[in-house]
Amino acid sequence: MKMEEKLVLVTGGAGFIGTHTVVQLLKEGFRVSIIDNFDNSVKEALDRVKEVVGPALAAKIEFHFLNFDLFMVGSFFFFLQVDLRNKDDLDKVFAKSKFDGVIHFAGRKAVGESVEYPRRYFDNNLIGTINLYEVMAKYNCKKMVFSSSSTVYGQPEKVPCVEDTELKAMNPYGRTKLFLEEIARDISQAEPDWQIILLRYFNPVAAHESGKIGEDPKGIPNNLMPYIQQVAVGRLPELNVYGHDYPTRDGTAIRDYIHVMDLADGHIAALKKLFTPDFKGCVPYNLGTGRGTSVLEMVAAFEKASGKKIPMKLCPRRAGDATAVYAAVDKAAKELGWKAKYGIEEMCRDQWNWASKNPWGYQGKKA
Repeated sequence: MKMEEKLVLVTGGAGFIGTHTVVQLLKEGFRVSIIDNFDNSVKEALDRVKEVVGPALAAKIEFHFLNFDLFMVGSFFFFLQVDLRNKDDLDKVFAKSKFDGVIHFAGRKAVGESVEYPRRYFDNNLIGTINLYEVMAKYNCKKMVFSSSSTVYGQPEKVPCVEDTELKAMNPYGRTKLFLEEIARDISQAEPDWQIILLRYFNPVAAHESGKIGEDPKGIPNNLMPYIQQVAVGRLPELNVYGHDYPTRDGTAIRDYIHVMDLADGHIAALKKLFTPDFKGCVPYNLGTGRGTSVLEMVAAFEKASGKKIPMKLCPRRAGDATAVYAAVDKAAKELGWKAKYGIEEMCRDQWNWASKNPWGYQGKKA
């Protein structure tokens, strides 16, 4: 089967990283099927995907005609509202289509929220993924690109983080990702016909260059860049900077920020790797730039890109946050042929382009 004929199921495909990856999958010629429960996303995001790729590519998104929760976006494709925790619904999806592989994004992702509501994270992230493995096995679909996280490293003893370093997540969100990595390794060991790539994202930011799709969290953002953008457009009065006494160059936490389009391309590279005849087992890869940027450095870069002053309030550290985390990226470059192309200037430029065109997100300001 040619690469462009392969059908890929994208769980959480209406989310921030999901929508950008769907765009790149379609441009690479894959057929795409999307499921999402809209826990932290909206249907309008997929309408924008259609606008970005155009009608010819949008037509490559799989049709699902099932008798529950069916939504049409525009006039070109259907997708299905499915919660992975409902195994019966998931089974119906797999019964209708022969998937060649799965990119698994679906899950909750906020560190602070996970500390406050750990059971919510265990329920959503763990049970949903275990169900997915069960249904994939039933229908003999055994290729997965899994959305993991740099939080599996916890507070590393040294940076940059290398894939074979000790894993020790510091918060419930990170632990769900670590547990799921362990589950993937166990499945792969017991059943060698599984092929799984674990992509450990660092800090995804920015938006598609068109400004049509971007990050649109519900409620007060948990991540830095959408928080900054909401201050810049006047939705929030000031940026809370959590922790200004870290042992770093300016006292604020350091992270490896990666442009979401670089991240999307990383998924394409991983998927292609899964379809090579020599790939076996369960293999982790870091997706980052290999460079650390502090909170204050990112604020300064965004102010330069947007021309907006970002008022800040210095707050105590958040539970579960690490001091400095950034990626070693040699393995992805060598084995996947992937490397991040964009720096923080382009990240802030594209973030502001999205924010200025969509100051209240996909659905606009509520009356």
